[in-house]
Amino acid sequence: MEQNLNTAPAPEKKHRKFGMRDCLAYAAGDLGCNMSFALKGTMALFWTQIMGMELWYSLLLIIVQVWDAINDPLIGSIVDADQHKYKRNKFLQYIWVGSIGLIVGGACCFLPFPGAPVWAKFIIFIAGYVIWDAFYTIANVPYGSLLSLISADPADRASLSAWRSVGSMVGNMLPMVILPFIIYNKDNTLNGMRVFIAALLMGVLGFICFQFMIKNTVIREDVEVKTNEDQPKFNVFEAMKNFLHNRPAVGATLAAMGMFIGMQGAATAVSVVFQIYFKNSQISGIVQMFAMIPILVFTPLARKMVVKYGKKELATVGAIVSIIGALGLFIITPQNTGLDLLIYILCQLVYSLGLGIYSTVSWAMMGDAIDYNEWKTGKREEGVVYSLHSFFRKLAQGIGPAVALLIMGGLGYVNNAVDPVTNQPCIDVNLLSFDVAISLRTLVAVLFLVSAVLQFIGLALIYNLDKKTLGQMNEELKLKRGETAEEAPAAEVIAE
Repeated sequence: MEQNLNTAPAPEKKHRKFGMRDCLAYAAGDLGCNMSFALKGTMALFWTQIMGMELWYSLLLIIVQVWDAINDPLIGSIVDADQHKYKRNKFLQYIWVGSIGLIVGGACCFLPFPGAPVWAKFIIFIAGYVIWDAFYTIANVPYGSLLSLISADPADRASLSAWRSVGSMVGNMLPMVILPFIIYNKDNTLNGMRVFIAALLMGVLGFICFQFMIKNTVIREDVEVKTNEDQPKFNVFEAMKNFLHNRPAVGATLAAMGMFIGMQGAATAVSVVFQIYFKNSQISGIVQMFAMIPILVFTPLARKMVVKYGKKELATVGAIVSIIGALGLFIITPQNTGLDLLIYILCQLVYSLGLGIYSTVSWAMMGDAIDYNEWKTGKREEGVVYSLHSFFRKLAQGIGPAVALLIMGGLGYVNNAVDPVTNQPCIDVNLLSFDVAISLRTLVAVLFLVSAVLQFIGLALIYNLDKKTLGQMNEELKLKRGETAEEAPAAEVIAE
């Protein structure tokens, strides 16, 4: 047997320099996700005011989170364990599949059959939600994992995180501003068929955004998992244990849960507040869009401020600012004067400023948490770490509206009206009293305050990757990866 040693290294792939094209592509990914996800805030109104589910919706929303408990970590583990070689990248391939399903997935949650029997409504809701959630997870979990692979540079990751926030914000703003003018009737009541058509249109727009992202994304840190007979097989329970011992991941996840409890829980109450308190459903989107101005203002500054102060430090300050804004929302003038709307808008601006500071670095913090997992355990589990993070975010997105609706029911939101066309029970917002409107207005302030406090706890007290520790981690990971490359044996070609 003749042995031929080939020590020539394989040619290194050359990628284009990181720049604005990468940022816009990554922003388009979250824009695509939110074209579908932004309608979730309308779901509670649709299923209570159109489908007449009243408080049944709260129970169903919590039940479908059981699917999330299986769905998110399962898909994350499938992505991590997938060793197939795809034309671009396995993450991009999964995103492509998810984008196809989301074209109709979102609309499945808004099938307008108010005259159907209760058992049929249960099936329609659960089946529609499961279909939508499955495709959303297939696209969203790999998408979140991509951030740590597009670039290893902390400043680049901060830029990607900031631009992801921009994509998320635009994806929320478009439906937020446009939909109220489409889905509401002149008397401030919801139109079910218009909601369904809008969901289909959002799915198509999301698909277009995903295709732009896929074609313009470059993977520069494609860490391949080398397998051999001695390597232990993937264990999802071990991965979950690692996640719970990953302080940055747990802290960032708690902060994200807090953010979504406020955003999703309050969104349901806010919509009703504009229906019955401010008596103008159409301006609700404009007011909420106006509150996002601070996020736009801060985004261009994120990269420089991260380099100077650090992600954890900035995000903690943002949580404090949000607490101040939330406290201001408790100021309510008697009899709903024009001054009350002005105070509401100004306090929303302050709250959103803090949220903007946090949200522009939140995804970069999760990218660092993925690196932390590798630093502490020696295993790089992008899919599982991100999918568990995504699961708890989704849990908050379910708990927030469910708890808000239960509280709203106790405050008088459920009035057992009957639809004159279908003769089915529904909720008529025009029959709600002004006392109920004031109570719901106060509930919005409570939900935003709880949201900001949870963000502070997660970021200031649990997340432990301050600027100094992050620098140490990155240096040690570079050395570790460099040693691994140098110590790897030269490739051998054996010929008989």
